[in-house]
Amino acid sequence: MIKSFFGLSKSPFAIDENAPLLDHQQRHFDILKVHSQQGGLCLVLGEPGTGKSVLKNAIIRHDPKQWITPVINRSLHTWPSLLRLLCQALQIDISGNDAKCETRLIAEARAQNGRGRTIIPIIDDAHLLPVEALHKLRLMLEDFPKNHNLILIGQPALNTTLQLRPQLDLKSRVTYSAKLDLLSHATLTGHIQQQLDLAGLPHATFGEDAINLILRLAEGSLRAVKNLCIGALIEAVRDQTRTVGLKQVNAVLMQPHWRHNPQEEPAQPLIQSNQKSPSK
Repeated sequence: MIKSFFGLSKSPFAIDENAPLLDHQQRHFDILKVHSQQGGLCLVLGEPGTGKSVLKNAIIRHDPKQWITPVINRSLHTWPSLLRLLCQALQIDISGNDAKCETRLIAEARAQNGRGRTIIPIIDDAHLLPVEALHKLRLMLEDFPKNHNLILIGQPALNTTLQLRPQLDLKSRVTYSAKLDLLSHATLTGHIQQQLDLAGLPHATFGEDAINLILRLAEGSLRAVKNLCIGALIEAVRDQTRTVGLKQVNAVLMQPHWRHNPQEEPAQPLIQSNQKSPSK
């Protein structure tokens, strides 16, 4: 729809794994590359929409001949499920008990190390991972070659969990941690212009007032900027205009998920008790 109306060969703001990283993402990526050669445990933290997934994809694509990067995107699992997901990611047989799966994973890691390759497991949304499973994963990785590197990607709550004393064995193995903060208006404006360049659209496609409103509503979130821009472009197509202004952005903001009305919040449920009221 957008491509046809604007005469484009590529959709603007589409997910592009080959798109260049933003400056803050590139900085963390360069550091992660070094730590991944040394081995250890790395944390990538950030609120939703700050660019963690883009950084993850850059790690996955980097040097596929030398790096093996099995990714676990479903982290609400017990240790047996997590273990088998790792086996599947490395195309290893998952039959048998946990001990057999662990033995196969360790053997595969050592075999790949003998070929000069490094295994860098990535667990996304790691703040949802049961901490017991994380402890067992740490114990298994003790038998991996020492140049492996585990990368945990999650929200800041993950770091809060690791600060607790029972998780000291995990925290002490962290060799690098990065926090992707909410982005500044200047950075987000540059991102919008970069995406317009990649799609072949002039910067003037978005009016200054429209961009200012998008930045204010996005509150530093890269994902929110993307969703607002795509929605505004769709509204521009509906209005048969090649310029996105306040009218188009406000049309997007009329959607319920962009509006917060305290009066629409559900009332607190009544607390019911099974206890009998005291007799008078």
